[in-house]
Amino acid sequence: MASGGWRITGRLELLENPIATAEFLVVDTETNGLGGEACELTELGAVLVGGGELHDRWESLVRTSAPLSRGIQRFTGITQRMVDEAPSLEDVLPALDRRLQGRVMVAHNASFDRRVLRQAFARIGLDWTDPPLICTAALARAMLPLQPVRRLGAVADALGIDVAIAHRALADAITCARVLCALFPRLCANAVTVRDALALVGPRRRPRAVTRRREVAVPRPPPELDFADLPRDPGVYLFRDCAGRTVYVGKSVSIRSRARAHFAPSSPSGDWTLHASIVDYRSTNSELGALVLENRLIKELRPPGNRRLVRRDDRLCYIRCRLDIPFPILEVASEPASGHAVTIGPLRGRRLAHELVEQLDSLFGLRHCGRRLPRREHPSAYGQMGRCLSPCLGDLDPNLYRRRLDEALRLFVEGPSDARERLIAHVEEQMREAAAQQRYERAVWLRRRARRLRVIVDRLGGVLEATHARPRLVIAAHPTEASFDAFWVVGGRLADWGPLRAEVEELAERTRVALTRGRRAGELGAHLPPDEVDEVRIIAAFLASHPDTAQLPLDPAPAPETLAAFVSCSRGPERNRDEVTPPRTAAPQPVR
Repeated sequence: MASGGWRITGRLELLENPIATAEFLVVDTETNGLGGEACELTELGAVLVGGGELHDRWESLVRTSAPLSRGIQRFTGITQRMVDEAPSLEDVLPALDRRLQGRVMVAHNASFDRRVLRQAFARIGLDWTDPPLICTAALARAMLPLQPVRRLGAVADALGIDVAIAHRALADAITCARVLCALFPRLCANAVTVRDALALVGPRRRPRAVTRRREVAVPRPPPELDFADLPRDPGVYLFRDCAGRTVYVGKSVSIRSRARAHFAPSSPSGDWTLHASIVDYRSTNSELGALVLENRLIKELRPPGNRRLVRRDDRLCYIRCRLDIPFPILEVASEPASGHAVTIGPLRGRRLAHELVEQLDSLFGLRHCGRRLPRREHPSAYGQMGRCLSPCLGDLDPNLYRRRLDEALRLFVEGPSDARERLIAHVEEQMREAAAQQRYERAVWLRRRARRLRVIVDRLGGVLEATHARPRLVIAAHPTEASFDAFWVVGGRLADWGPLRAEVEELAERTRVALTRGRRAGELGAHLPPDEVDEVRIIAAFLASHPDTAQLPLDPAPAPETLAAFVSCSRGPERNRDEVTPPRTAAPQPVR
């Protein structure tokens, strides 16, 4: 009893300690992969952290009573022989208990590790210490709100921490400890005591709404709705009320299956289902065609059942530059820019995209502030370091700034090499010029920039090119049949789309019209109407998730024979009878 009271008193004193001087024991556990009472420890790892630095490290294998499965042995690398020769729980847990005294326990997805340790302590009759617990996954949620994936490896990668080994207790504990150290300054800035830190990373509870119990009727299809006539093709389905007004628009790769699923007992019901009396459809030849058609119909009809106009992929982002503001800036956003602008992407990795923008701003002297240009009497910190032309002083020639901006943007306009290679080559050329002029400090600075840029562009996924600089013909296939949709993406916008016809003359004419319509913009930048931003994002997200979609570059404009050969190659070996027979010329391979 006295021991329990001492532990409670020690815990209360520990909660009031300053977070900056507290000691943390970062713990990771490996188990046999079973649940409930069958779960057993196989390995323990712990790292002592204090003052934002790693100190002592400790690890131990643990002997189990039940044999390990082959799957868990392959997953963790811990073999049956290793646990057979390991010490027992009675020998391992007291050492961990001593290390936890007077310290804050830290783990990634800490509720799992706490449950495993509490069960192990109870198994040998040892009182669980119950130390204050901080979860680094919850800490990343609070300190890295733009990081959508909070697995340990993903959080470490977002913070620039290299992970060599995973799924071993000490290796994961070290990675978790480095994540804690990386986020420790931010934690200290937002929490004074250990109690404040626990409140900061605690679970977010939403207040329960007090509602009256009422019977909810499961929606059933009205007698007028007949799904038998709906096709199993991709496309869009429209539910209308008795007066013919559209109440809901949806898309699917199988119209009949998806439309019927809205009235299944397991599907969440919507208010619009009570008013649906008629179901209509419009077929397409591809999923991409269904996405584009759904977006256009929702904008046109504004059905009350469609609360969200478009679906965004939060994993994608864009680097964009609005050219209609004084001294334009580079910025990272979730969607392409409308109006006269340059958009680069889509990209995977928002943090790396932000870092790339910072690197470009410093390399070309572009301003780092927001769209609204502040007026200063003295240069900013970037201006004092020579990394900004300082237009905020009011005495800079706009033409000089625009030349620098155009020089940066041209790196992402399609050329003979990849944009990643052009960017690195540009920095290395600047480095050689600085060395030739005996400006060795700048040459060393540029060498460090080139080294970091190479890491950024290698890790940054997506398309590192301006959208308007890649005119192309995209052919999307039917999921089950030999039919296709064609999309002409020119000038950063969807210039035309529709079913892929067999006539070469029609295909060549539509390509010529699309190129004429999309190339009205200048060399740098394209004018994208605001109502077409959604289409650009839809196409970019589809191509990013379907990298095998066939694409043909349209710069220079292809000859009819090239178009025919591309279509024939895109159709694959199982082609329908109406396909175009390519001439006897070398068939270009689709751009994948």
